[in-house]
Amino acid sequence: MRYLKNKLIIENIPISNIAKKFGTPSYCYSFNKLKQNINFFKKSFKSFSPLICFAIKSNTNINIIKEIKKFGFGADVVSMGELMMALKAGIIPRKIVFSGVGKTTSEISYAIDKKILLINAESLSEIKEINRIAKSKNKRIKIGVRLNPNTDAKTLSQISTGKKENKFGVNKNTLYEIINYCKNSKNIDLKCLSVHIGSQILDHKPYEKMLKAVSQILNKTNHKFEFIDLGGGMGITYTDKNKKLNYKKYNTAILKFLRKHKVKIIFEPGRSIIGDTGTLVSKIIYIKDSGSKKFIILDAAMNDLMRPALYGAFHKTLPVTKSNKISKKPYEFVGPICESTDKFVTLKKFQALKEKDLIAICDVGAYGMSLSSNYNLRPKPVEILINGSKIKVIRKRQKHEDII
Repeated sequence: MRYLKNKLIIENIPISNIAKKFGTPSYCYSFNKLKQNINFFKKSFKSFSPLICFAIKSNTNINIIKEIKKFGFGADVVSMGELMMALKAGIIPRKIVFSGVGKTTSEISYAIDKKILLINAESLSEIKEINRIAKSKNKRIKIGVRLNPNTDAKTLSQISTGKKENKFGVNKNTLYEIINYCKNSKNIDLKCLSVHIGSQILDHKPYEKMLKAVSQILNKTNHKFEFIDLGGGMGITYTDKNKKLNYKKYNTAILKFLRKHKVKIIFEPGRSIIGDTGTLVSKIIYIKDSGSKKFIILDAAMNDLMRPALYGAFHKTLPVTKSNKISKKPYEFVGPICESTDKFVTLKKFQALKEKDLIAICDVGAYGMSLSSNYNLRPKPVEILINGSKIKVIRKRQKHEDII
């Protein structure tokens, strides 16, 4: 996005034109930013050619997934629905890994039937269930096991996954027990050691610590893993104060690791691929003066973008038409839902706004629409993909008739 003659545009399209034609709230994605992110990620790790599996949970739009698939990506899924979506988007099964702590019997059975690359298990009980189902089908299944390396990713506590108090993965003692269990099974082939320490990570040091923990584990066991799944978690710059993750240093740490361990690396990026490609366009319904501040009441709400309400996430907010007038009072941008947590951001300094003005909420490509709901029986927004001067509706706006 950029301003051109004080009008905010996505690629070559003025946002005001999008709002006029498709209404608000609207999710808009930049194809060229998506392409740029994918190429940057691939280039950053080209020295060892990892298998890159896009985290479907970050964005479940099938048209987005189809575009990502064209760049050779696989998929990381955490439910049967996501696995079905990945397959429908054309991602080949041998590039799909199935993660998650609570896979049901039907989900495991479906994954086995679809012959995906790996089922990444997260407990001994789950591995026993995979073994039971594989035995009943008379099949030998490739699996991974997720290690909890007790590594602090230095991110929001709500999206940390690699510390011992988090529900994810197994500790090293359980891992050794699992390795022994798999050695005695005719139906399970333990191929992968998986780790994922959290999301929105902007410092390479937690990754270095994670690799060190994995290396120590590999040195203590004589089990030969074919894959090491390093998960994702690479962050994006939601604010101007955020520093960027140093991919070069992370790449160097992995190369050092690979000199000791001859394995294939798997990544599961989501946010770093799709996060900063998306913008939520909203219209101001009312402006209410409370005395100390003004409430900017938008037609977008927490059902459209849950992240601020869910864990206090910050999203840069911009006026679609720029002016030099500054508001004399702080603005609190809120939605119309009957919850006090239905607010996006409070800003002490912002340009003066009026009712019917358009607002752009930035960096919503990851966990925006995928976390959306019909709370208050509100229809979900339209989704639009912009490529240069071309506009493509990739999901129609939901109608009340669809949900009632």
